[in-house]
Amino acid sequence: MLELSIRRLQQEVSRIFAENGALASGVRGYKIRHEQVTMSQAVAGLLSSTPLFDKPTKPLVLEAGTGVGKTFAYLVPALLSGQQVIISTGSKNLQEQLFYKDIPALLDLLQISPKVALLKGRNNYLCQLRLEQQLNGAQSLDERVLDDLLRIQLWSAATSDGDLGTIASVSEQSHALLLVASTKESCTGKRCPHYDACFTRKARLRAIDAKLIVVNHHLFFADWVLKDTGFAELLPDADALVFDEAHQLPDIAVSYFGQQLSLNSLYRMLERMEKLYEAEFRDTPQLGELIRRLMTRLRDWSASLVNRDMLDWRMVLADKTLASQSWQLLDEFHTLERVLLGNVGRHDDLDDYFEKWQELTSKFNHFLACDNPQAAYTIEPSKDLPLLRMAPIDVTKECQALFNDEKKWVFTSATLQVNRSLAHFSKGLGLKECDELILDSPFNYQQNALFCVPRQLGDVRSNSDYQFSRWVEICMQAISAAKGRTFILFTSHRMLEKTARALQGRCHYPLLVQGTASKQSLLKKFRQLGNAVLLGTGSFWEGVDVRGKLLSCVIIDKLPFVSPDDNLYRARARANAISQRGGDPFRDISLPQAVIALKQGFGRLIRDEQDAGVLILCDNRIVNRDYGAAFLNSLPPMARSRDMARVVHFLEQIK
Repeated sequence: MLELSIRRLQQEVSRIFAENGALASGVRGYKIRHEQVTMSQAVAGLLSSTPLFDKPTKPLVLEAGTGVGKTFAYLVPALLSGQQVIISTGSKNLQEQLFYKDIPALLDLLQISPKVALLKGRNNYLCQLRLEQQLNGAQSLDERVLDDLLRIQLWSAATSDGDLGTIASVSEQSHALLLVASTKESCTGKRCPHYDACFTRKARLRAIDAKLIVVNHHLFFADWVLKDTGFAELLPDADALVFDEAHQLPDIAVSYFGQQLSLNSLYRMLERMEKLYEAEFRDTPQLGELIRRLMTRLRDWSASLVNRDMLDWRMVLADKTLASQSWQLLDEFHTLERVLLGNVGRHDDLDDYFEKWQELTSKFNHFLACDNPQAAYTIEPSKDLPLLRMAPIDVTKECQALFNDEKKWVFTSATLQVNRSLAHFSKGLGLKECDELILDSPFNYQQNALFCVPRQLGDVRSNSDYQFSRWVEICMQAISAAKGRTFILFTSHRMLEKTARALQGRCHYPLLVQGTASKQSLLKKFRQLGNAVLLGTGSFWEGVDVRGKLLSCVIIDKLPFVSPDDNLYRARARANAISQRGGDPFRDISLPQAVIALKQGFGRLIRDEQDAGVLILCDNRIVNRDYGAAFLNSLPPMARSRDMARVVHFLEQIK
């Protein structure tokens, strides 16, 4: 299909969204939403535009409130444009919803059949070589893991795409999945006996040939910025890119324009080397001794970081003992490198491990150098060994080079504006010239939603017994009035755990607590029970969709400001103060981030036109500090109250 002119594409899109159009005839209960039509026209205008007089097209930055229907608003013009378009999402859940539900439904309604591809990060695909290796060493495996591996082997013979997320017979928590997932470290490329059948390679080939490719933000940055997927140019050179859930992009950009080193990756590589030594290199005892010594040294050194509660990498280098141990560890890394070099050519796997060990050692050396004053160096704890991360303070230059005028860019989300302005988002991505549009939700928030900041709240930053008892009392009042059906969202794990203990003996409704099961398991149980109370932090603030009477109340403990002790925030605050000669890092950095986060938290409550519910924020700074206006102006126009009696009455009236 040839590209359509702006007018022709916009006319075609209008016909689809009209009262007697394809959507009206195929979507049950379809109603024209003027905000959705406006968005679809804006996207169609960008996709069908061409540079005039060497003037490039401008990126489109667009906030579409909950209920606008932004998914169809960008998919319809993308499918009709005839161009190759990449759709990037913020989560695998939305990625799969688009590919398996929304896009097939639209293709059926529009009666068109362009090629569509789903592309995930490589660790989502089965590696046939790793599966083969695990089964060959089955005698050393736990019985449950072996049972799952046999189920995966059976599934692998029937699957067409190798997507590990589609295995119904194996728990998503199974350790077996980690053992057989494709990884850059284990990939042997064209030397692999399964190269022709490789699921990751075939997924890439499908994407190159497709008109519409659905990816996620992490894969986009890994491919376009770091080329860190094991394949050069995993994504095709598309005509246009649409970013849904675009509010996540600035933070993701920081992580990908920086560097990170997983100490787990170092340890896993040593484990692979040890297995190879036992099988093929027993005639080189120095290699085995060095590998085993390094495994012990790496674990001991990592434990010393955790035991001293080290989070700032520069503090490690300032500690003479830890710094000395770190440099000694690097010397041993180099010693292993030299021993591996002396054995290159004896075995293909060792040659591959040598190259990857060089890369990991180089990264560790980079962290020890710590020579970028415009970056924050942090240590992030994990379940096993910690992660070293270098995050640049400012990524606008890198983003300007990435989001260039050679392509057409659409950035959309339900939460982009701060105080009715999109400038914070645009500035964060280095978008100097762009078309901006704010489309408010069509929902009747004034009638269906109530926002309450309860009276008699103490200083939310205090740890007083009164403050906590008041918090628990408010939670209990709301839970009882809502008959369960409540999310309690926290800004810290410590507060979540303390509240969970306090509610355990008092709440008569089922309590679902983050950390006791996977996120998807907790959400599934919440929907099934119909009267549950879910306690969650970060990951439950966004990307969660519970519609109808199952969720009537969202309670938030306090405004989600970043901790002033956060290393990246402190580094940005210093740079902000210097660059703006006395600028206010709180208002320039912390406040906009908190506004977006609060909007995301509220977004869990009203998901449908018929939904009704209450948002309770137990932080009176929003009403007694001048910056509170930025939050209030950014939230939907809900009815407001400070009276918990009104909250109880409102919740009891919800049918």
